[in-house]
Formats: sequence, structure tokens, C-alpha cells
Amino acid sequence: MKKPNITLKPKYYNKAEQILICFDYDREIIDLVRTIPNRQWSQNLQCWYVKRSSEAIDAIKDVLSIYQIDDSRIIKTPLLKLAHNKSLLTDDLRSILNGFYKYLKGKRYSKSTVDTYSMLVADFVAFHVDNPIDTLNNRAVELFIEDVYIARNYSISTQRQFISALKLFLVYYPNTAIASIALVRPKKSRTLPVVLSKQEVLLLIQCTKNLKHRAIIALIYSCGLRISELINLELRYIDIDRRQLIIKNAKGRKDRNVILAESFLPLLQNYLMTYNPIVYFAEGMTGGKYSPISVRKFLKKSSELAGITKTVTPHTLRHSYATHLLENGIDLRYIQSLLGHAKPETTMIYTHVSKKDLLQIESPLDTMVKELKVSGQGSQKVPLSGK
Repeated sequence: MKKPNITLKPKYYNKAEQILICFDYDREIIDLVRTIPNRQWSQNLQCWYVKRSSEAIDAIKDVLSIYQIDDSRIIKTPLLKLAHNKSLLTDDLRSILNGFYKYLKGKRYSKSTVDTYSMLVADFVAFHVDNPIDTLNNRAVELFIEDVYIARNYSISTQRQFISALKLFLVYYPNTAIASIALVRPKKSRTLPVVLSKQEVLLLIQCTKNLKHRAIIALIYSCGLRISELINLELRYIDIDRRQLIIKNAKGRKDRNVILAESFLPLLQNYLMTYNPIVYFAEGMTGGKYSPISVRKFLKKSSELAGITKTVTPHTLRHSYATHLLENGIDLRYIQSLLGHAKPETTMIYTHVSKKDLLQIESPLDTMVKELKVSGQGSQKVPLSGK
């Protein structure tokens, strides 16, 4: 049996539940995948996919039977009973959901927020499609969370988004039995960000042989960019003479300036002359915006080549940028401005991962050993290793 290198992943895409067929580039596998009924290629996702069903899973396993397939994520993520199936919605429900979508756009929420909130509320309404929407109450919300979010092991942040979306929906459409004030968001998980050392960042860049990929990694780290900011960065907002980037319409519809690293300029010039992008800093093979999926893929590959065992994502580079600035003595207020954080509390998380002050704290074990040496045992070594 050949090496296991095919993973099946569930994903809501193109308004339906899909199965992503993920594998490293292999001509033989590609030829086999092309024989799977109704399979499609996604340029954005950079992988093949097929509409999710038990028949599709059987077809995939049959065609790729000579390979060992990891389908654990499919097994752990059952299909929603009714979610996303718009064919089950009545015309009245469609009208209400379309009105909510327009309501969010009118409130000037970002496209990402509008799409996400609309989808989350549509899931909820579709799940209870057999019950009139006016009769839905807080217990209906609890049942949806228990039967869908808990069963599918959704993250706490997704559940918080759902509650936020539902609260807005109740403002738009108050004709339900749901008490908005009783909807409580679960507490946020307080996890510390993964941070690379300065040596690991350099090794990551050096191990990336592709010039475009190397330029992207270096720019994300040296400017602390979000992945969306990199993807949307236009060449006209790169001021090489002043060593500045203008980040336009970032999170919260805010513009900000960041400094270009002087050491990055030769790599930048080399990249621009070699690839000659037209509109965006990073463009796809046929022009247009580069795919964020592609960035995550080559970043993962580069981290493996560099021997980095930590989980490295584009946001890991942003976390590392902020932490290294703090360790270099830069004031938190300047870091907040460079990162584009609305609240200083968001930036404060980096004080918990910075080594600068932590290394100045002496462990009580070291204090104890020093006291023993001073109190008459100074000529003797205090053995801790047992040798």
C-alpha cells in the first residue's frame, strides 16, 4: 500500500457542504481524481472537491483505493441536518434572510462580517425550518448549539460569532420569542500566541527558495501584516523612497502606515524586477489577488524545511513581529499603532510572551542555591543533577 498522503476535509463552499480532497502534488493522484464523478477544482482553495454525500465518500475511496485515506475529519464532522439547504426554506424565510443580509450591508459591516453573520443565522433558521420562525425561543437556540456546534466541535469563537449575529438579527426581525438579553456569549479562550524566535524567523526566510514566497514571508514579518492586508496590498501604496507601506481599509476600515525594513529593500527590488506584478504586491499566475490558501501552504512547507516544530501561520509571523518589537524596547503605544489595534488591551497580550522582562525574574531555585553558597558552602558546588 502506498504512503498515506490523501486527507478528506469537510468545508462549506459554494453554498453547499463539500469534501476537500487534499494531497501534495502528484500526477498519478490527479489523474485518478479526475475520474471521480462531479469533482471540481477550486482555484481559491487550490484543491479538488466534491459535494458532500455518503455516495461521494464511497466514490472517492473506490477511485483512490490504492492509497491510505485519512477521513477522520469527515467522520468527526457530521452533516448538519438542514443547515445551508436553501431549497428547504420557504419564500417568506428567504425574504427575511435576504432582508437581513441587506440590513447588515446598510450598517456598513465588512463583507466578511456580512457573509459570516448571514450564513450563521441562515444555519439556525434552516435547522428549525419545520417550526414557524415566530415561535422560536431561547430553548431553540440552545438546541441548535447542542445539536450542531457541540456535535461538530465548533470553536468557542464561532459560537460567540453566532450569538452576535443572532442578536443583530433580532434587532432586524424582532417577531420571535427569543429574548436577546438572555443570549450569553461563552467566555473567550485566553490562549497565548505562538511566537518564533528571531533565529527561527531568519531560518524560515532562508529556507524558502522561491523568490516570491520568500518576499511574502519577509514582508509579512517585517511589517506585521495580517494575511488579508498582504493579499489586498497594491503596489501604489509601497513607498520605497520613504520606506513606508500604506495599509488601506484594514480591519475596522482603518488606514495606517508601517515601516519597510531597510534589509528587505534588496529582496523587494529583486522580486519586483523578476515577477513584475501589475496591480498587487502578490499576484496569482493569471494576475489578480494571490490566494491566502497558497500562502499558508508554502509557509507550512518552509517551516518544515527549517525544522520548526511550532505551528506556523501568517498570523504567527505577525505575533512574532509584535513580540520582537517589545523585546527590543519599543513602547506598547507605538506597537499598537503599527499593528492597527483599536484597543491597547489587544496589544497587551504580547507582554505575556515577551522574554525581555521574564528573563530578569530570578527563579527561587536559583536564589536558594546562591544563599547556600553564601552561607558557608561557597567553596562547594550544590549538586542538582545527582552526579
